Amino acid sequence: MTRSVYIASPEGLTGKSTVALGLLDQLIRDVGTVAVFRPLVHAGGRDTLVELLVDQPGVDVAYAEAVGVTYDDAHADRDAALTAIVEKHGELAERFPAVLVLGSDYTDTSTPDELVLNARIASNLAAGVVLVVSGVDRDAEEVITTAEQARRVFAAEHAAVSMVIANRVHPDVLAETRTRLAEHFPDLCSSAIGESRVLAAPSVRRQLEAVDAQLVRGNQDWLDRESLDLLVAGMTLPNVLARLTPETTVIAAGDRPEILAGLVLAHRSGTFPPLAGIILVGGYEVPETVLRLVEGVEHDLPIAITSLGTYRTAERLSRLHGPMIVGSGRKVEEARRLWAEGVDAEAVQRALDVQPSGVRTPLMFEYQLLERARADRKHIVLPEASDDRILRAADVLLRRGVAELTLLGEETEVRARASTLGLDLDAARVLSPRDPELVERFAAEYARLRAHKGVTIEQAREKVVDISYFATMMVQLGMADGMVSGAAHTTAHTIRPALEFVKTRPGVRSVSSVFLMLLSDRVLAYGDCAVIPDPTAEQLADIAVSSADTARAFGIEPRVAMLSYSTGSSGSGAEVEKVREATALVRERAPELPLEGPIQYDAAIDPDVARTKLPDSPVAGRATVFVFPDLNTGNNTYKAVQRSAGAVAVGPVLQGLNKPVNDLSRGALVDDIVNTVAITCVQAQNL
Repeated sequence: MTRSVYIASPEGLTGKSTVALGLLDQLIRDVGTVAVFRPLVHAGGRDTLVELLVDQPGVDVAYAEAVGVTYDDAHADRDAALTAIVEKHGELAERFPAVLVLGSDYTDTSTPDELVLNARIASNLAAGVVLVVSGVDRDAEEVITTAEQARRVFAAEHAAVSMVIANRVHPDVLAETRTRLAEHFPDLCSSAIGESRVLAAPSVRRQLEAVDAQLVRGNQDWLDRESLDLLVAGMTLPNVLARLTPETTVIAAGDRPEILAGLVLAHRSGTFPPLAGIILVGGYEVPETVLRLVEGVEHDLPIAITSLGTYRTAERLSRLHGPMIVGSGRKVEEARRLWAEGVDAEAVQRALDVQPSGVRTPLMFEYQLLERARADRKHIVLPEASDDRILRAADVLLRRGVAELTLLGEETEVRARASTLGLDLDAARVLSPRDPELVERFAAEYARLRAHKGVTIEQAREKVVDISYFATMMVQLGMADGMVSGAAHTTAHTIRPALEFVKTRPGVRSVSSVFLMLLSDRVLAYGDCAVIPDPTAEQLADIAVSSADTARAFGIEPRVAMLSYSTGSSGSGAEVEKVREATALVRERAPELPLEGPIQYDAAIDPDVARTKLPDSPVAGRATVFVFPDLNTGNNTYKAVQRSAGAVAVGPVLQGLNKPVNDLSRGALVDDIVNTVAITCVQAQNL
């Protein structure tokens, strides 16, 4: 049965886009794919919120299908417009398990009965209503009054409000507003979401357009970055520098070239916050000598000139705000973070009355993975801060609120590079792997742990400045919950320190790995495809038990298939006997674990083959954890499935260690790094 959810508000500028993105993600996680529909749109242009939502993964609706009628149509003949809206919605409801409906935005069109019209539409669509009210310049009681009045309007039109969300609430009253909403609306799901400077911030491009400024230097791509603050540089350079904040647009007099030179150097230095842009007022040309100096410093910072004066420039810029549109990646991630931190996902699921699907798509898995990581944020160390992919992934992770991060490197160099790339890493800690105090502490601990191997303190000092040893020692000593490395180093370099002193968990003697294989409708675990070339029967048993534990940690019900070229008792040979022995060992160690082996891959995954070969097996045809007899088989199989079946392979995920350390492929993409860090967080949560 299709469930429709109607997002409504009694006023404009409530930030419904944040709520829409949060609900969209929730619905996609629950049912897999969702339609978006806006009953009323303005004539003569495309609706930016609809464009944004139909552009999201998990939405397979064209823009034309996602809009109903125009406001002009509704004003001309309300009954005919309502009929057309119901018909268009019905077409989507026939094709999708859930429809997210977007109410009026109250921009340019606001009549006394606008809310009544929204209520009538929601009632005719049989949609549950999520009521969004603004918290801007309101205390908790004012929010409740506004929400209560709006709920009565919907009730009068027989539309049921199932959720009340106060959005853009000032941090000082956020907790109180949440508490009072829950008290006043005990029968509803309710919450409050805080105000965000990022969501309200205009882009640098909009700023330049607002003051008719011409770009004279800088990267065009940076014009689409958000500007979080304004600063009028009407002081001497030292006083300007003291007032810089991250991602500020600085308004400076065009005939003060020393200010321009100082701002560019500060931006690039890594010791001052990165800026959003510089606007030079007065229409003065930058002196050739100063321009040459600025161009000699590597940076992408936009520098523009306007003929307006300081006052008019500052006045125009102070009135700007920036909508969330297609391409607003940072705002989208900020909205998702605010939603995840401010709203109880389980309560939302109950309120929306949407039954989770048994299907688990790759998109659903990735959403659920990041949500799990955010729910109990862990501290991960990334030792390869010299790699731009790591810095870009760190920016994404911090924006999404997935983890606390430490980057290894020289702080000024790391932050300067981040500034050059236009990344916000202010929330990350940067540590030097040559920090004298930490080197001494880590060397003493390493020498103690490796004393049985004859390691001296001098040898230990040389060893721990290696970034893999340094980062792994941070995990060992509790300074971080996990480590992710390997983008620029081999697997051996990444995991060797963990094998030396982190060691394996009790009851596990072998470190192994799994790939989480995201198929179109489910997630499987393949082990071991990356670590142990030719495992013994005992090692295969370790791989099976560890792989089952890993699967369980990521929401996969483990049903373990011990793979071989023979099923049941039909074959013989040394390799089959090894798998048979390993299966017996697993049954001894984990008698509660659904297990089958030896079994061929087709019998493990295909119910029709299973009915023929092993009709009474609880695993055959339904296996979720596949244990390969050797690395050659496992590695080739995961790559074959990845390439031929279009599966997404996440991993390798190392397992069996006392603390989580994970390896990246040297060809890893930024998304791969983000997912691996999230996986490491979930592993740390389960220790």
